[in-house]
Amino acid sequence: MTSLLATFVSWAIAGGVVGALFARRDWRTFNSPGRITTLRRWETKQRYERWTLVRLWKDRLPEAGTWFGGLSKRRLPASSAGGLNRFSAESLRAERVHHTLLLMIPVAVTWSRGWWLVLNVAIGLALNLPCIVVARYNRVRLTLLG
Repeated sequence: MTSLLATFVSWAIAGGVVGALFARRDWRTFNSPGRITTLRRWETKQRYERWTLVRLWKDRLPEAGTWFGGLSKRRLPASSAGGLNRFSAESLRAERVHHTLLLMIPVAVTWSRGWWLVLNVAIGLALNLPCIVVARYNRVRLTLLG
């Protein structure tokens, strides 16, 4: 039982630390995606909706963007005064946070064996992949507006 508690505590601490570090950066530094976060030609709104059914479950995810002073991504801000640019940058920030948190999986391997290893990988993927999908879906939707 203590290993299970340690697993959840370590993921929570990693999430808080990574989230806080990324939140300290000015949102304008998230205006251009990198090699991993660049949207691909095949990524379309229709494909995300058909392949992942993202519209059915995206609103059930917690919105942690405001926990450290960021922008909530629950609703699109007004397009005046650069609101859509800010939303896009915040979506990219969220995606990068969750990609970074996936790096916790190899770290968890150092203390996990057998079923604990499987549990850590499952937790890492379950906590982060849905958030990455939603962030990318939001960015794809924004390209249709701009």
